[in-house]
Amino acid sequence: MAFRRGVRRLKSLGYDVELDPACLNHHQRFAGTDEERLNAISRAADSKAAAVLISRGGYGLTRLLPKLPYAAIGKSITSGTRWIGLSDFTALQLALMTQQPGAHTWAGPAVGEDFGADPSLATANQPLPDDIMEACFQDLISGVGEGAGWRLPHSDRLSATVGGELVQIENAMLWGGNLSILVSLLATPYFPTVHDGILFLEDVAEHPYRIERNLTQLLHSGVLAKQKAILLGQFSQYRLVKGYDRGFNMKTIVNRLKNFLPDIKIYTGLPFGHVPTKIMLPVGLPVNLICDRKDVVLQWK
Repeated sequence: MAFRRGVRRLKSLGYDVELDPACLNHHQRFAGTDEERLNAISRAADSKAAAVLISRGGYGLTRLLPKLPYAAIGKSITSGTRWIGLSDFTALQLALMTQQPGAHTWAGPAVGEDFGADPSLATANQPLPDDIMEACFQDLISGVGEGAGWRLPHSDRLSATVGGELVQIENAMLWGGNLSILVSLLATPYFPTVHDGILFLEDVAEHPYRIERNLTQLLHSGVLAKQKAILLGQFSQYRLVKGYDRGFNMKTIVNRLKNFLPDIKIYTGLPFGHVPTKIMLPVGLPVNLICDRKDVVLQWK
């Protein structure tokens, strides 16, 4: 079981792991009833732990948004607890930005999917669990993580800068997460209003036309035009339809987005999403962005 493997892995790395009493509960497709999961989140907020991690993604947090203990979560963050997750966790992260302004969480690994990755599936080029993911997590927990960066795909490098000039964006709010979850919060009290921010997006098992449909909704709603930069992470585990898509793919979508938003920096290749190698990203924290044509660097305090 991935969850149990993840717990063993965390303990082997020297972390003291405390399991919530309801961590293995099940109700229909959820990790417990709504009440059980709300109580577990409240216990996590009161735990004074260095970090709170999700066990897995999926769907279910949007059901809880009206009743989440936002004040308690915000208080725990002020006291030093890092709330970490991805996928469905995006709902809690964005809602917290609206309900507890100034509180920030972390886009990062899940216990099962990441720390519990099956090592028997590792390859020479891809250890499991991923060593970069674990190193970024360790940096955060030890308090030395102050930024992250990645090398742009070759297809992005010519358009990354204007005239070869260094791109610098300062003090811009970093926010985002799973595209499908983020779009589902539009026109609700839980969707942050961010101007001049840096929006990062990823998704899993969604055909490119669905990705484009969601991006188009963000475009038509005016969300994308309000940002200083858009970072596209990993869009994984989908399959194109031979003889039907006829060249329609993620590159097509990115190029279309750049045509609609010529004044906004759009960078691909962000190492984050439903993939083994992922960096840690602060959600709701001001960051600086630097791009020198080949590399993008995010810095925070």
